[in-house]
Amino acid sequence: MIKLTPVERSALRAEAHGLKPIVLIGADGLTANVLKEIALGLDSHGLIKVRVFGDDREARIAMYESICEQLKAAPVQHIGKLLVLYRPKVETEKSRSATAGKGMREVTIVKASPSGTKRPSVTKVLLKGNERVTQGGNVKRAKPRQKSTKKTVLG
Repeated sequence: MIKLTPVERSALRAEAHGLKPIVLIGADGLTANVLKEIALGLDSHGLIKVRVFGDDREARIAMYESICEQLKAAPVQHIGKLLVLYRPKVETEKSRSATAGKGMREVTIVKASPSGTKRPSVTKVLLKGNERVTQGGNVKRAKPRQKSTKKTVLG
């Protein structure tokens, strides 16, 4: 089980406030399939909420501890029937084929506001291999360089 400092736990609670539960535990309780779904959620999201349907508080606490113990997750918060769990995301490295060229890449564009008094707008854009971002923050396609017809005839 992962140990969190009170500051880390507080930050995770604040981050989890807007989340919706992604796993629901019903009348069957904590089954192998439910544990598998919780593990998948932790791997992909890192911080998840789990809703437990059932009125027995002691059973919910036992489930919470069991989940944290089996999945090596950190208990963040237990409010009513909601359980908040945290485990650092698993970073998977994708292998690229040697024949493929440059793929899509994500670029952050920051544009100043027209009036200069408001915050700058920040957008994330996916660029293709033949695109670039101009100094003004616009996306342009790279064009092949134009060749002079006179130079090809003379030279």
